[in-house]
This record gives sequence, structure tokens and C-alpha cells, in this order.
Amino acid sequence: MEKSIKVFAPASISNVGPGFDLMGFAINNLGDEIIVRPNSQKKLRITKITGDKKTLPLDINKNTATVGILSLLNYIKTETGFDIQINKKMGIGSGLGSSAASAVAAVFAINQYLELKLSKDELVKFAMVGEKAASGSFHADNVAPSMLGGFVLIRSYDPLDIIKIDYPKSFFCSIIYPQISIKTAEARKLISKNIALRKSLNQTGNAASLMIGLMNADYNLIGRSMVDEIAEPKRASLIPCYDRIRTNALISGAINCNISGSGPSLFSFTGSKKSASSICESMVLACEEKSIKSESYISKINSKGVIELS
Repeated sequence: MEKSIKVFAPASISNVGPGFDLMGFAINNLGDEIIVRPNSQKKLRITKITGDKKTLPLDINKNTATVGILSLLNYIKTETGFDIQINKKMGIGSGLGSSAASAVAAVFAINQYLELKLSKDELVKFAMVGEKAASGSFHADNVAPSMLGGFVLIRSYDPLDIIKIDYPKSFFCSIIYPQISIKTAEARKLISKNIALRKSLNQTGNAASLMIGLMNADYNLIGRSMVDEIAEPKRASLIPCYDRIRTNALISGAINCNISGSGPSLFSFTGSKKSASSICESMVLACEEKSIKSESYISKINSKGVIELS
């Protein structure tokens, strides 16, 4: 039997307040695992999906993992066939970059197997094609951090220009995942295409100052800057416990608290694991008050991104 390759790509937090489609960072433990094996039929096939509760498509033209692979195989013009196994190790539709993690792990696995020697930066664009299958648009604020690790800023999409940003190494992230379903494509439709000048100015100022706060480890400035005037006010209505989660997190010492991606997950930053644990407990209580089941996580920022497993 020919060799197989197993790859893990981490979950990610995107938007990060004012950074709609522009900012994201990778987290630990949650993510997706992809196993790639060659086949003699010279076809791309999904042979197995675990952890998805039978909700994800086996159709290679609809699954984010294989759509990403197809774009890469088309680029290198190879007829090699692969069998793909996808092991979901995170919630689907959680707002934590589930579709992006699958796409990232898949294209990275093919790159490793075929020894293409494409850099992680080069692979991002192929993973973005896969992500589009789920979200309906090209964006990299989940794909890029999952691939590269750390905290990333997408300065431009045309041409694609991704910048890694320094951040406080003492940061802990508290994450709450209310067990409600929000589809990324539907959540994106809520956002206005025409933004008032004042809101645009405020958003730009917050985004710029957030970068400065991160690089200077200025917690106060980070907290003041994590304000989204464009996407979050619209998406908050989809999360019944949104206001209470934020209130509880801030009372418990969070620097600030925002929706991750399209939601329903919310996240907050703090400077210690003990504080992060208290924040998680308070956010869980907020969900319980609304009789909503939830899962909570504590994580430092994942600096490695996608990795090959032994």
C-alpha cells in the first residue's frame, strides 16, 4: 500500500472586531484532520468523513477540501488520483473557520505528498477557492491564519498581500460556541453594501489602532479598538444571548468581546489563563440563561498553523 499523509489545520478566529474579511488568528486544539492516499483510478474521491453528523457533501465539486485540491491539481496539471478522508474535529457552522480548516489541510496535504515545495503563502489562494464553496465569496481571514499560524492582516486581495502581525505572547483567548446554526453565506447577506462615511472612518481608525495595540502589547488600546460598526451590529441579531455574553465577559475582565466570523461563536482576550477561565464560565452562564447549550474553549494564539502529523 502506498504511503498516506495526515495533516492537521487549526480553527481560527476571524474579523477580530473591525477587521471584517481582513484579520484573523489561529487557535489551538480545534481544527480539521485530512488523510490523503493515492489511488490508481486517477480520480479525486472523498472516501470518508467523520465528525460531521452526515451534513457535509461527498461531492468533490461541493466540499471545501476537494474544491481546494481541484484548484491546486488544475494549477500543476497532474492526473494523479487521491482518496481523501476528512476528520472534523470542530463544530460546523461555528464561526471558527471549519470550512477553511478543511480547505487548508487538504491543499497542504497534496503539496506535501507531491513534494511541490509551494510555500504556505502560495497555498493560501488554493485554499481560498475551497473556502468559497462554503461561504460564497473569496476571503482569507480564516484561511490565512489556519495556514500560516499567528495573527494575520490581509492588506489587499488583488493582489493578495498577507502580513503577519506581532501580538502579546501572554494573550489568552476565551471562546464560547452557542449551539445554534448560522450559515456564513446567509450571515454575509445581512451586511450593507453601502457604508456611511462616518462608519467607514470609525472602522478604519479602529482597525489601524488595533494593529498598533497588538504590536505594542497595549491592552487598553486593543480593547478600545475591538469595535465593529459594519458586520457585528447586523449579525448580533442572529445570536439570542449575544448581549448577555458580552456583558458577562466584560464584567469578568475581558479586554473586549466580539463575534468570531459569522458567529455564533464569540471570543475575548485576556492576559492570563485564570482570567480566561473565569470569562469562559461567565459566557457559559449567559447561554444557560437563554436555555442554549454551549461549548467553551481557552486557547493561546496558535503560532504554527497547518502541520503534517507523524
